[in-house]
Amino acid sequence: MKIAFLADPLASFKTYKDSTYAMMVEAARRGHAVYAFEQRDMALENGRVTARVAAITLTGDASDWYRAAPAEECDLGQFDAIIQRKDPPFDMEYIYGTYLLELAEKQGARVYNKPSAIRDHNEKLSIAQFSEFTTPTLVTSDEARIRAFQQQHGDIILKPLDGMGGAGIFRVTADGMNLGSIIETLTRQGSQTIMAQRYIPAIVKGDKRILVIGGKPVPFALARIPQNGEVRGNLAAGGVGVAQPLSERDYEIANTLGPKLAARGLLLVGLDVIGENLTEVNVTSPTCFQEITAQTGFHVAAMFVDAVEAAVAQDLATNN
Repeated sequence: MKIAFLADPLASFKTYKDSTYAMMVEAARRGHAVYAFEQRDMALENGRVTARVAAITLTGDASDWYRAAPAEECDLGQFDAIIQRKDPPFDMEYIYGTYLLELAEKQGARVYNKPSAIRDHNEKLSIAQFSEFTTPTLVTSDEARIRAFQQQHGDIILKPLDGMGGAGIFRVTADGMNLGSIIETLTRQGSQTIMAQRYIPAIVKGDKRILVIGGKPVPFALARIPQNGEVRGNLAAGGVGVAQPLSERDYEIANTLGPKLAARGLLLVGLDVIGENLTEVNVTSPTCFQEITAQTGFHVAAMFVDAVEAAVAQDLATNN
């Protein structure tokens, strides 16, 4: 197959931990042709979506890891699969990219994850569709509602709806210290909607990333454990990742959400679970492939490429 990865600049990859790199390595190992392009390489002209796409050869060297052929203008439908791996921020430029990819789909491209599904699943708000698995949650820009929520639950977490890597997350305990200042900052004086959740004490044991591929969970999660008094377990915020088998509750959450999200066109999802509670549904560029594989021996990238091959075969069979 010809597999094109829409990703951030290849030179920015940290190959020792990058999940997109692991996908590319596994795809190349199976004999698939690997290509890469960035969102800025796409264009819509005369009704057609094209992109400047480069063929990639992997060298096997962890630092000088690829060779890129000169990029060529391509119709995206000529590839067997487009793998959407651009990292957030999920800003308007990201959304414009999903619109272009959605047009490309109408012209014959096969894109995973499906662009409209990425757009429709805010990584914070999507948990509201599965409230049976969540801690008490409030979404609002109204200061009075947030204060009432804090009075009711005492210890709460406040966070922006468009954050990534743990940025902008605050904990307010029962004394309400600095609550007004935090509300003003996060809501931008009441003009921006945020999320408040009852604090989950189990965060000290880690914020678990559960990968769901083709509707089925990887049997190991990566528990990202906060360090040095932090409330955030995100690896980007200094958390330490420890792989562990899924618990019975983890399986319950993953097996409930997995088939539903896969049916919506989300081939790869990262569920964040703290204790017994679902906290996020990550659909843009879920990570932790390499950490889980290194610590457990379970080849996450192989499961992913299996799912891509199966999805392409199914799409071809459906449309022929």
